[in-house]
Amino acid sequence: MRFMMIVKAHAASEAGQLPSEERLAQMGKYNEELLKAGVMLDGAGLQSSAKGARIKFPARGKKSVVDGPFSETKELIAGYWIIQVKSREEALEWALRAPNPAGDGNEGEIELRQFFELEDFGESEAVEHHKALQKELGANRPAGA
Repeated sequence: MRFMMIVKAHAASEAGQLPSEERLAQMGKYNEELLKAGVMLDGAGLQSSAKGARIKFPARGKKSVVDGPFSETKELIAGYWIIQVKSREEALEWALRAPNPAGDGNEGEIELRQFFELEDFGESEAVEHHKALQKELGANRPAGA
């Protein structure tokens, strides 16, 4: 089972403030634990929404681009981990072990979401096409990625 641990943005992350050396060290230690346990697939921090954009898809008409920043910080993502574990309970255990992404003395939040797997959809032509695309993606990844 794959899960994404979504680090919610906060005022400092949206201001473009980089984490302190202490918080970077805490995150590095946590990432090392995830890697040693063999559960971490990916993870990264994201720059503030000021450097981002949203693409709007209206019910009818033309797509549009809205440049950041975006005002609702609580709805934004500052980073993520993708982990692969045996159960939701194990994913929760790992999420609870994470250091506070907003730093000590600040309110932080991590949202845990499970990925859909292609097997969840049953058999179909479209699912087979996606399986072929996944194989191609794996073949195109650089060694060690």
